[in-house]
Amino acid sequence: MELLKTEIKNSVLKSMIKILDRERNTIIEANKKDLEAFQKEDQALYDRLIVNNKKVDEMIAAVAAVMNQEDPVGKEISNRTLKNKLNIVNTTAPFGTILIIYESRPDVTIEAAVLAFKANNKILLKGGKEALNSNLILEKCWHEALEENNLSKNWIKLLHLKREETQEFLKNPTEPLDLIVPRGGERLINFVKTHATCAVLVSGRGNNFLYVSEHADWSKAVNVIINAKTDKISGCNALDKVLINKNLPEYETKLKMLQEKLEKHKVEILVDDNVSDILSQKETVSNVDIWYEEFLALKLLIGEVESLDEAIQIINKYSGKHSAAIITENTDEAQSFMQNVDSAAVYHNASTRFTDGGQMGVGAELAISTDKLHHRGPLGLNQLVTNKYYVYGDGQIRV
Repeated sequence: MELLKTEIKNSVLKSMIKILDRERNTIIEANKKDLEAFQKEDQALYDRLIVNNKKVDEMIAAVAAVMNQEDPVGKEISNRTLKNKLNIVNTTAPFGTILIIYESRPDVTIEAAVLAFKANNKILLKGGKEALNSNLILEKCWHEALEENNLSKNWIKLLHLKREETQEFLKNPTEPLDLIVPRGGERLINFVKTHATCAVLVSGRGNNFLYVSEHADWSKAVNVIINAKTDKISGCNALDKVLINKNLPEYETKLKMLQEKLEKHKVEILVDDNVSDILSQKETVSNVDIWYEEFLALKLLIGEVESLDEAIQIINKYSGKHSAAIITENTDEAQSFMQNVDSAAVYHNASTRFTDGGQMGVGAELAISTDKLHHRGPLGLNQLVTNKYYVYGDGQIRV
């Protein structure tokens, strides 16, 4: 796709803001069809599917925020002139074509597209069948905004592929693909990794841990745990596992207190063998696989550890490498935890729910990357570019 001037891109986004506002009732009605057809066996997926006036306002705000951000394309990263007089300039450049595969969440159709387009990438959107009606009307809005500014509809395109067709497309794409972002659960990520023939940037899996040190402020610990677990169970930044140091003062009393607080929020509690001696009426986990599981539900696993090192070891073994937190008043201990836990975001005395582009000052996000290349954490506008070297000479040859 050609390099577009910033003014043209922003004009498309300005058009999109007006169209989304104008079509909000149509969008909500289309979403109602998806909601009515959805089998509510997966509450987290259902919650992600909902589009109401508030959600449309958030879509409009996301487009406006990206429109007001500086264009990330063509920024100079470095500029050096060598002894041989070659001038070497490294600048940011678009990826080319990005494919994002996601489940539910029609707002991804807005956020992913606005970020990719502002960064001068073509984007292919493979939404889930459960959001088909919602995504179709949102794609129609995008196409109107593009055509209103004399641009091809191919910049933003919804793929209508079944599972087998998606598999074939990944293996033998009918057009060049530069990057694939699977945004969803473990099955989706593994499916894409198995069949893709280009770069894959993994996103979406949580399974986040929190460690309560023996030096923790217990009131802070309880408040953070409740927020991280119950604020939004469908978020990939929600809490799934809590490890508590057995040397915490009044350990047994505090465990029972935490149980009461969680039960008031209707959280199902699972425990390991050690904690089961104290919370004997709770289900004890017998299958090690549950430590790898992202719950996406009002469910929390509580385990006991003897030390900071043991907590770090468990987190690095089982977590999704998304977000991890420590509750402690010992700053040296917090620093050790944050340096040694292998996660995209690490927290000291704060909820994992802040791992979000908007909350972290990045703005709208394509996804939360748990990969180490090319970027880790929220994928905002500035992360949707690669780099390119421009080398200026005057007849130099290598000898």
